[in-house]
Amino acid sequence: MINNVLFDLDGTLADTAPDLANALNAIRLKHGLEKLPLEVISPTVSLGGNAMIKLAFNLEEGDSGFEERRDEFLNYYLQHIAEETRLYDGMEELLKSLESNNKTWGIVTNKSGWLTTPLLEALSLDKRAACVVCGDTLEQRKPHPAPVIHACELIHAKPSSTIYIGDAQRDIEAGNRAGTKTLVALYGYIEENEEPKSWNADAMVSSVHEINDIISEL
Repeated sequence: MINNVLFDLDGTLADTAPDLANALNAIRLKHGLEKLPLEVISPTVSLGGNAMIKLAFNLEEGDSGFEERRDEFLNYYLQHIAEETRLYDGMEELLKSLESNNKTWGIVTNKSGWLTTPLLEALSLDKRAACVVCGDTLEQRKPHPAPVIHACELIHAKPSSTIYIGDAQRDIEAGNRAGTKTLVALYGYIEENEEPKSWNADAMVSSVHEINDIISEL
């Protein structure tokens, strides 16, 4: 029986792309570049800030100006972190259902703690989540299984009774390697050329509304 649910943050628990895209475009405008459409930016959100800078400025890590642009972007994002960000449709109801059925839920994200904490506070989730493991909580990050294993330890849960839900291949790899059940959030930030069916997850869902049924089945 699945008694514990762990969520990725961006693209799984919350739709953070609008605020991230706004921040990225604000820095593009500052440097004389036109805005990029949200649908162009969204697929890179789950890949992290470095991928977004590469997309927006055609810069690679180590290139001159890369770290400066990334710092500008992330600092702007911090100041506007939850202006348009919302939980996905049906997520609040799902969390309440888990809580009312005494199922523990938490968050495992590669997002840095200095960004995760204020975001969760703004969404009023900081005191509800049983655990929050960020990208800088441990030395390892997903797809390494350590963050998922650490989350299970924090909530005193066996991986075998836990499901990890994410929208990126590294989420599913981390969960599988940690020994949890895994679920692909197809409604998240997945690029068109990716093939989630090849990620070896236990199941996939197209919307949040399907998650409770999948948990019951597993």
